[in-house]
Amino acid sequence: MKLAKKLSFLFVLLTFVTVNVFAQDDDEVTRLPDLTLNTTAKGKINVADYGNNDKISIFAFWATWCAPCKKELSNLADLYEDWKEDYNVEIIAVSTDDAKTSDRVKAYVDSRDWEYDVLLDVNQELQRALNFQTVPFTAVIDHEGDIVYEHSGYSEGDEDELEEILKEIRAEEKEAEKEEKK
Repeated sequence: MKLAKKLSFLFVLLTFVTVNVFAQDDDEVTRLPDLTLNTTAKGKINVADYGNNDKISIFAFWATWCAPCKKELSNLADLYEDWKEDYNVEIIAVSTDDAKTSDRVKAYVDSRDWEYDVLLDVNQELQRALNFQTVPFTAVIDHEGDIVYEHSGYSEGDEDELEEILKEIRAEEKEAEKEEKK
């Protein structure tokens, strides 16, 4: 009798774990949320609009106190012009600085040659919606608005991996264009 109870308990436990694993997959965010954030230049913008403009969008989450974040954004700035031309890319730098430190964002951005939009996620609403904990964090959104790549952290050279993702997306876009013409 004890063995039967143990097996029943084990079965229930395995069922619970399996259901939770599959439920997590269903909860995964696959598109940008309908969420309005302030920018450093344009006032307010709905984040979902970036997924509706037929461009590949790279969201680079950062903070003024995060040295790897700033290094990543500076390295991306060096590649940005080529990537815009080669892959139809836009880069969006999303500051996760809170209300106490968000005043530093515009001054820091103004001191750089970053040509991309800078959003202010002072309440970490977008961060929570995309379900990540720390910066730097990078997400790539394809031309249809789907989140196709996410990466936490930054090491020198990560932009090479990012460019490989852009090449894959661009190749898929060209293939889809060929299919439409048939």
